[in-house]
Amino acid sequence: MGRTRQAPGGGRVVEVEPDRLERWFTRFTERNDGVLDTRLGAEEVVVRAGDGTVATVAVPFPPLASTGTRSGLDVAPLVAHATAPRRLGLLLVRLGGHSVGITERGRVLRSRTDRHLVHGRSAAGGWSQQRFARRRAGQARQALRAAAADALEVLGPALSELDAVVLGGDRRALDELREDPKLAPVFALARPGVLDVGEPRRAVLDEAAARAVAVEIVLRDP
Repeated sequence: MGRTRQAPGGGRVVEVEPDRLERWFTRFTERNDGVLDTRLGAEEVVVRAGDGTVATVAVPFPPLASTGTRSGLDVAPLVAHATAPRRLGLLLVRLGGHSVGITERGRVLRSRTDRHLVHGRSAAGGWSQQRFARRRAGQARQALRAAAADALEVLGPALSELDAVVLGGDRRALDELREDPKLAPVFALARPGVLDVGEPRRAVLDEAAARAVAVEIVLRDP
């Protein structure tokens, strides 16, 4: 995995699969004139290269147990932490559908995906527009009820086995689900942030399962 995006404030964010993390840092060392030091923190790891490039890692599923500043490259504690097996719940929701799953090591073990018809906005005015808006609101409520039911059925019985729940999709739809008291135990395990995903389908769920355990590295040049 080498998914890259622009980082807020400059630089770029790279998502790296845990199994490739050690090799990624070996290449980082080769490309950037070695590594001066590695600062291992509970929630953040900072690697400073010889040419001034800085790689900052948000520790996945913190805290990192082994901390301190080491001379040169020393990401072994981070690699061990990132590759540890974790069972996660995934909840991807948009008004047009949802996908719920249980994953381990980036692979889906159990899932349910469903799609729903929710019409877009109407260009008509007057009573026609109001009737359309009421119908669309009804469709959206039905879609969210279906998402809540599947989240409870798939994730509910497994909550005691999950290390965390990873959210994805539309923030507004997720916020509405968060207001459902029956889903409070699910959202209590939710990790910060929301994965940016397309219309939830099984293929999108598979991709999200891999991204949920990916390590995010922010690269900033000197």
